[in-house]
Amino acid sequence: MELVNLEGRSALVALNESELLILNSALNEICNGIDVQEFDTRIGSSKETVAELLGKIGNVLDQIESSN
Repeated sequence: MELVNLEGRSALVALNESELLILNSALNEICNGIDVQEFDTRIGSSKETVAELLGKIGNVLDQIESSN
């Protein structure tokens, strides 16, 4: 992972395919594999928001795959 730009509370980072796959797997496990009691409190976000991020990462991985 490389920090490309930092502006206020927003960071632009570059992730390679391996890093995206790690994030995808971890978020998938959190959303679908294990039951997390008090999800919002423990994860710091709602399950719906995490699932949305998981979908976005999946779309990026699909684009990487189709470009190869």
